[in-house]
Amino acid sequence: MRSRKHAQTSPSPVPVALLLIDVLTTFQFPDGDAILQGALKTRDALVKLKTRARQAGIPVLYVNDNFGDWRSEKEVLIGRCLQAKGSQFVRPLIPDSQDYFVLKPMHSAFYMTPLEVLLLHLEVETLILTGLTSNSCISVTAHDANMRGFNIYIPSDCSCARTSKEHLQALQQLNAMAGADIRRSSALKLPDLIRAAQNSKRGAR
Repeated sequence: MRSRKHAQTSPSPVPVALLLIDVLTTFQFPDGDAILQGALKTRDALVKLKTRARQAGIPVLYVNDNFGDWRSEKEVLIGRCLQAKGSQFVRPLIPDSQDYFVLKPMHSAFYMTPLEVLLLHLEVETLILTGLTSNSCISVTAHDANMRGFNIYIPSDCSCARTSKEHLQALQQLNAMAGADIRRSSALKLPDLIRAAQNSKRGAR
């Protein structure tokens, strides 16, 4: 049994976690304008899904690019994003004191980050992956999650790519190769996901 002697957080009451990947961004990169247009179409669905997750007791984890500045604090990063052209996307999705926040150096949310340790501590079995972008950071994160044995959901209306075609192709590939469930967020019955993850957890004991 893992020791929790030094843990500052308790295990999650449910074995499901919602990840928001790279939603805090300035969109100041190649194809940023195209991705911003797609991101704005996902904003309301993301906000609603986060609200539903909070109500269901599902922990919310922000995993975000550090923009190459390891000294930057979360508040500085958020401030930079709110002053940029994508502020209308970022503002409704700002993390609060109940959310977890992890910086990542590369595309995958798992690569050289404490994410896996945090998920083990929270006793999470199922991940809901959202954010930017479906054919890049979400794709590599999903494959890393699949290799680690997590159940994966990637709601089709809660991520985007440069174009709708790229987005659809990425989701289809993740469904086929990583076993990701790609139904829309409105079709995700969070209590059912929780029960399924709990049953899977009991069956593994």
